[in-house]
Amino acid sequence: MRIRFVALPTDAVRALQAGGTDAYGNVPERHISDGSKVPCRHCLRNVDEGEPYLILAYRPFADLQPYAETGPIFLHAEHCQRATESDVMPVMFQATPAYILRGYGFDDRIVYGSGSVVPTHDICTRAHALLQRREIAYLHMRSASNTCYQLRVERG
Repeated sequence: MRIRFVALPTDAVRALQAGGTDAYGNVPERHISDGSKVPCRHCLRNVDEGEPYLILAYRPFADLQPYAETGPIFLHAEHCQRATESDVMPVMFQATPAYILRGYGFDDRIVYGSGSVVPTHDICTRAHALLQRREIAYLHMRSASNTCYQLRVERG
């Protein structure tokens, strides 16, 4: 089985870049990058120094329900190319020592016992193991220190 790392969908990102509202109904905040780790969740690259970026509340779930976590993310303020889906972890994430990897069922609820802090070099192995479980539809990769949403991992 192959896996794939999946960035935010372009249509949702374009709406936010055009002034659409975030998960809390707010217009995203606009800032200028100082070049220090402002990871865009669409192109899966850091926003370069001097470039504008957005901070907004993001909920990677279609419906409100108890497990639909919402949290802050960054996006380029201007159009950027969506990261290609791949079974290779995007370079932007490889320097961080660990991430939370957690499984969700087909009902978008956490599959208990699937979440853990995983060393970055073991993310692919752990993702393969979790996605072997029939009750897991997809995974979220989140920051191990701040729990911010990074990307989705799916069967390839």
